[in-house]
Amino acid sequence: MLGELSGAAKFFLVTGYTDMRKSIDGLMAIVRDTYELDPYSNSLFLFCGRRCDRIKALHFEKDGFCLYYKRLDNGRFQWPRDSSEVRNLSRQEYRWLLEGLSIDQPKAIRPARKKDF
Repeated sequence: MLGELSGAAKFFLVTGYTDMRKSIDGLMAIVRDTYELDPYSNSLFLFCGRRCDRIKALHFEKDGFCLYYKRLDNGRFQWPRDSSEVRNLSRQEYRWLLEGLSIDQPKAIRPARKKDF
């Protein structure tokens, strides 16, 4: 289900550690009060605890909030722990994260430059 949330317009990842005991109201307060973002927007907000084997995602649909929880049986999520901030993710980075890859992938192909003929 979490991988199928491509209907969200934006994906936001909250770096650092989040208390995974928090539910909808607690996570909504973090989004609104700490990062001054609108939790009612068409966005998916991702949170991760210290163990890195489980994430929570908060998403507002037309009639209320959905809280998604994913726990890995093997492995860990490659979660950025630089500082406590919100990072905007592309759809590709979101997919990498759910597949267990780092969202800071090196570019395989460099963009082409305009050539003079």
